Amino acid sequence: MARYKDVVCRLCRREGIKLYLKGERCYSEKCGITKKSALPGQHGFSRRKLSNYGIQLREKQKTKRHYGILESQFRKYFEMADK
Repeated sequence: MARYKDVVCRLCRREGIKLYLKGERCYSEKCGITKKSALPGQHGFSRRKLSNYGIQLREKQKTKRHYGILESQFRKYFEMADK
């Protein structure tokens, strides 16, 4: 199975909330959200208003990252839930 092995504090910053992916570190002052308020990446400081699709996509990404599953697993689960 594949697994995300890159920097997980980046994921919290991307979503704008603490996902508690690093355990105890997220409760301390060393948390990435506490240290850096900007989004990750070169153009992280610009914030635009999201469309309805963008809001839905952010919520889906947040859920996937919180549970640590990939897109194919996510779709498989919701296909079973629809039946």
